[in-house]
Formats: sequence, structure tokens, C-alpha cells
Amino acid sequence: MNTILSPIISSWKTPELRRKILLTAMLFVLFRLFAHIPIPGVDTSRLAALFAQNQFLALLDVFSGGTLVNFSILALGINPYINASIILQLLQIVFPKLEELQKEGEYGREKINQYTRLLTIPLATVQAIGMFALLKNQGIVSAVDPLTFITIICTMTAGTILVMWFGELITEYGIGNGISLLIFAGIVGRMPVTFGQAFTAATAESVTNLLLLLGLGFAVIAATVVVNEAVRKVTVQYARRIRGNKMYGGGASFLPLRVNQAGVIPIIFAVSLVLLPSLLGGFLAQVKSPLLISLGHGLTYLFNPNGIFYNIFYFFLVIGFTYFYTAITFNPTKIAGEIQKYGGFIPGIRPGAPTASYLNYILTRITLAGALFLGTIAILPSFAQGITGTTTLLIGGTSVLIVVSVVLETVKTLEAQLVMRNYDGFLKE
Repeated sequence: MNTILSPIISSWKTPELRRKILLTAMLFVLFRLFAHIPIPGVDTSRLAALFAQNQFLALLDVFSGGTLVNFSILALGINPYINASIILQLLQIVFPKLEELQKEGEYGREKINQYTRLLTIPLATVQAIGMFALLKNQGIVSAVDPLTFITIICTMTAGTILVMWFGELITEYGIGNGISLLIFAGIVGRMPVTFGQAFTAATAESVTNLLLLLGLGFAVIAATVVVNEAVRKVTVQYARRIRGNKMYGGGASFLPLRVNQAGVIPIIFAVSLVLLPSLLGGFLAQVKSPLLISLGHGLTYLFNPNGIFYNIFYFFLVIGFTYFYTAITFNPTKIAGEIQKYGGFIPGIRPGAPTASYLNYILTRITLAGALFLGTIAILPSFAQGITGTTTLLIGGTSVLIVVSVVLETVKTLEAQLVMRNYDGFLKE
């Protein structure tokens, strides 16, 4: 605890960092205020009931920062921006020019960010139209005239742009990654309400199960910290080089390979895919064909979020997407080339292709541990509900993973800025 609080206390004593913290806090307050301004014409009580029955919408609400269940003007939250970022990351594999642009330093990154912002707008519009169609089919929207349609779509799209602007302001002038911090603020902001509802609904018989669930939650937090910080250090030796009368290099370093290289992205991909059969089943159950109705009921039963098949399928999907995303974000061939370019080598391994094979060998095995962890986190709420019988408070493994990851990342950012300022002060002296 002292390790986490120490950078925060030291940062508060530094005037420049204190201003950044206050700016971030002010944007948090504005974000939560806008999150409680509802869009007119929507039955929020029926909307809350719909979210309680649909896991996919519940996950979207997590990544919107808790704004979707209230159907506020920030209903879509940052989801379209996240989707745009993921799409551009995947496009960098297909289009080499985008990958080259990413390597062009600050200019390239700014261009990629600009493309992400532009792609966010149509994605937000399409997602807003889909959300409107869903609410209309469920009878949650009270009026369906063209003016209401245009108002809701424009308001939701503008809300996404506003949240995106908040996130970029935090990233540029505040502390840490603005997008991650806004998701963090939404999750943490809903915790008091969730805990209050859980303890209010708890009976004498369920108090023990509730305490057991809270204990399990602390265990999940500890495990998340351990896995997020776990790395496999690969020693890299650099050869000595003589230029003129001076000798360069000759030192040893290490290449840190993270156990959880993919973060929370595999869970996002997997849950989007695993919930499609149940959504398709619900649609087929409403058609007039008896065969399609039977197929729809079968899909709904087979992919019931509380069923065994659903959780097994979900678990292996997360493992598969973990390997997929790790392969996208970490290229052993490129890393081996960079090591060789700067005169480095792994002791006992020849430079070039053998080094790439060795890195791939290690990464494949340590990724298995990270994939198993993410898969367990993903299906943990279903098991927690089955063991304790508590439905009012479930451990959102994805939410815990996001909160812990953001806290660790922000603390490291504060530590880095403190070190930089102390170093600058030393130079001035």
C-alpha cells in the first residue's frame, strides 16, 4: 500500500503534477455529471431491466463508464473510439503503409490518432442507430417519430466525441491514459451503488455468502496484480565495439516478456463473439417458421450465460484470442532484427532467425499462463454466482482487471514523472 501511495503523495507536493491531478479530477467530475443527464423519450426503468438480462449490454455498459444503463447523453461512452483503435491496429497488419506511418515518431502517431478520431464518428453513428433499433423493438423508446430518431442519434454521437475529447485532454494535460482513466472512473463511480444494493438486499442467510464473495474479490485483485506485473526476463548481451580510441557497448540487459501481453482485449473480443448465438437465437425465436423457431430456442438454451457449455466455449475463446492478439502486438522476428541491428545477442542463441524462434518458443509458453488467467477471470462471475447463490453482487472479472491495470499504469506514470523531475533538478544544480 505504501508503494502505491508514496508516488501519489510525492506528486501532490510537486506543483506541476498537482495541477495535472486537479485537472484530471475536474474532468472526472464533469464526466460523471454528464453521465446522469438522460436522453428524453426513454423509459429508464425498463432499460435497466433489459441490461440486467443481457450480458453483452452489461459489458458495453462497463466500457461506456456506466453511462449506457442510464441512457445519458454519453450513452455510448468511449466504445466507438476503442473499436476504432482496435480496427486500426488490425489494419496495420493488412496495410504496410499504416505500419510504416506508426514508425514515423510523433508525426506518425498523431496521424494514426487523427484517423482513429475520424473512424470513431461513423462507428458511433452506426452503433447509435443499432441501439435505437434495439430500444424500439423492446418498447423502451416512447416515441418513434423522425425528429426523435435524429435527436437521439445526434446526441449519442456528440456524446462519444465529448468523451473522446475528455480522454485526450487527460492524456495530454493530466495524469495517465485518459481513455483508460475514464473507464476506470465509470466503474469505480458505480461501486458504492452496487455495494449498497447488495447489502440492502442481503438476508441473514446470504451475508456469509456475500462476505465470501468479497473475500474472493480481494483474491482476484491480488492475482491480477501478480499476473499483470509478471515478466519473463530474457538476457541480451551486447558486443563491444571500438570506434577510434573509444570502446562502446559490451554491457548486458534483458528483454521483459509479459505474461499477460494482451491485457483485457481478448475478453472483449471473446464476449462479443460468444454472445452472438444467443442474440441470433432470440431473433430466430420470433419468426414464423417452426424450424427456425426450434433452432432459435436451441441456440438460446445452448448458449445460456449460466450454462456449462457457454462457459467452456467462452473460456477457450478467450485463450484463442489471447494468442491471436499477442501474435499481433509482439513480433519475434522484428524484435530479433532490432537486437541484431544494435549488436546484441541472447547468450547461447545465434542472432537472426534462431533468436526469433527462441523468443517465439518462450512467448508461446508464458502466454499460456496469461491466457488461462484471462479465461478464468472471464467465467468467474458465473462460478461465483453458482457457489454463493448471490445475484445482487457479482465479481466482474473484466471490471477488476481494468481497475487494477489502470491503477498500476497510473502509479508507474507518476513515478516516471517524479524521476524525470528529480533528474532535471539534479542537472540544474
